[in-house]
Amino acid sequence: MTGMALPLAGYLTGSISFSYLAVLWLRGVDIRQVGSRNAGATNVLRVAGRAPAAAVLLLDVAKGAAPAALALELGATPAVVGATAVAAVLGHVFPLYLRFRGGKGVATAVGGLLALAPFEALAAVAVLLVAVAWTRYVSLGSLIGVTLAPILMLVGRVEVWYSGAAAAMALVVVARHAGNIQRLWAGRERRLGEAAEMPR
Repeated sequence: MTGMALPLAGYLTGSISFSYLAVLWLRGVDIRQVGSRNAGATNVLRVAGRAPAAAVLLLDVAKGAAPAALALELGATPAVVGATAVAAVLGHVFPLYLRFRGGKGVATAVGGLLALAPFEALAAVAVLLVAVAWTRYVSLGSLIGVTLAPILMLVGRVEVWYSGAAAAMALVVVARHAGNIQRLWAGRERRLGEAAEMPR
């Protein structure tokens, strides 16, 4: 039962869309209809400001870390712990409460990675932040960070199920960034700090 319950709990926790709730409360609109139309902290920054974006970012990281940390605390097998972390990301991307239309899963994946392999996760986040600071493309930094994480975990000989979970999370995040990759290639991707259009 634990092998089923913990990933399910991870998915349901991941399905809580803090970006949707914050922008609905502060602006009275669906975040998926404004700015980049992504239910994530970067879009909250564009349409609601820094403080709400920071809060959403921390909450999204927490909802990725908490289910995996709980699974670890309960002594679940590495396979179940890894599946729980992946399930939280899937919940963010395909939230039950929002008809499966969610965000791109980066912050939630970071939370899961921090629970599974803190040192490697922090190294990947450091690279992510440097890439964003250098290019001002959050999408590019996110792609670099999440794809680097499973490589670092393999090099660091982290539990194989955790490395596999990191690879699965990276695949989900990269797939959700397909449009961003196309815009980056075409030179049309929006940079950090560029204003978003609000609905009239």
